[in-house]
Amino acid sequence: MHYFTPDEANAALERVRPLAEQMVERRRAMLAAQAREEELGARVAGNGGGIDPGEPARTEAVVEDEARAIAQLVDEIHALGAQVKDIDTGLLDFPSLREGEEVLLCWRVGEDDIRYWHTLDGGFAGRQPL
Repeated sequence: MHYFTPDEANAALERVRPLAEQMVERRRAMLAAQAREEELGARVAGNGGGIDPGEPARTEAVVEDEARAIAQLVDEIHALGAQVKDIDTGLLDFPSLREGEEVLLCWRVGEDDIRYWHTLDGGFAGRQPL
């Protein structure tokens, strides 16, 4: 396992940030398509009137495409050494050592740079400033 210094993790954000941003956008698109699937399912269960017969299949295809794209983005982020913790918010951790202890440098989409860390079991709630 590669351990990042805070400077290395911040440098890695140049490549990781756009992937994480795409992951969050695609997750939103997938959730919207899933909501549309549920809406269509409810209408079909009612009387099905006024629904384009091809729309359920197209909506299902969007969900599947977005899920595949999200999985690929997660794989790319992992290949760069970061760990995806939450695909909805783009929460990522970078393994690091702090005073000889393994910790995680914490970042999420919308933050300018990495400014927090937490213990392995501390999670987002246990974030502390660097």
